[in-house]
Amino acid sequence: MTILIDPTARISPFADIEDSLRGTLITIGAYSVVDSFVKIKPAGGSGNVTIGKHSIINSGCVIYTGNGVIIGDSVAVAANCVFAPVNHEFNSAQTPIRSQGFKLGKGGIVIEDDVWIGAGCVLLDGAILRHGCVIGAMSLVRGEIPAYSIHAGNPIKLLGWRK
Repeated sequence: MTILIDPTARISPFADIEDSLRGTLITIGAYSVVDSFVKIKPAGGSGNVTIGKHSIINSGCVIYTGNGVIIGDSVAVAANCVFAPVNHEFNSAQTPIRSQGFKLGKGGIVIEDDVWIGAGCVLLDGAILRHGCVIGAMSLVRGEIPAYSIHAGNPIKLLGWRK
């Protein structure tokens, strides 16, 4: 079994957490919530997914394992976010993209403690959200976001700082 769920975590019966065929480990910490219609899918690599304690993943989110996703403690993820820590290879025009595999990873996705991610955000491989930052709805995150900053948009921009 490659899915470890703390007995105090609350997983909706309508969530879809797929077991890995390649040994990817999916761990959900104490008192965390995985809401209905959340999909956690081992795809695009052999990275692990770790959700810390007291975190919530709201309805409609999709988390691919790819190069790995680490979600810290007390993280709030609003509805319909996508975590895609993997990139398709596409350089050869003579080979179908699906047959080209994946590019080298950029370290997966790391979300530190006490982060809020607004609805409809997309986080890509190499995204690092430092402690206490806020990401506004419908934002695209590809790089590092400083601690306690408030960012939003596509392209993402600094809007301010938590005080």
